[in-house]
Amino acid sequence: MVSTTEQKSIGIQVTDKARKAVRRIAVREGHPDDDFGLRVGVKGGGCSGLLYVLSIEKNEPVETDRIVDDNGLRIFIDKKSYIYLAGTELDFSDGLNGKGFVFQNPNAKKACGCGNSFGV
Repeated sequence: MVSTTEQKSIGIQVTDKARKAVRRIAVREGHPDDDFGLRVGVKGGGCSGLLYVLSIEKNEPVETDRIVDDNGLRIFIDKKSYIYLAGTELDFSDGLNGKGFVFQNPNAKKACGCGNSFGV
């Protein structure tokens, strides 16, 4: 059975700017309606030990996923990643220093300079 939807303050919060970027990418990848979810996770690697992973998927979470609904955007998080991502804010930057998603993770004790890798 799929986990119930979590309150966004417990899971991941997505800024308006990041939500718009996710929707643009979803349309570009062939999801013109809201029949998609954002998978957010972590995997081993990077210079600090863990890498953030993002993907847009059909709106079919895995049985063990935590599901966070943030203003209509469904976010799927596997159980292992959830412990590292609880309380994280996902933003999007399109400034002079680069373009992409930015994680503000209160669980990270160290991070690399590029912001794609962190350690706990």
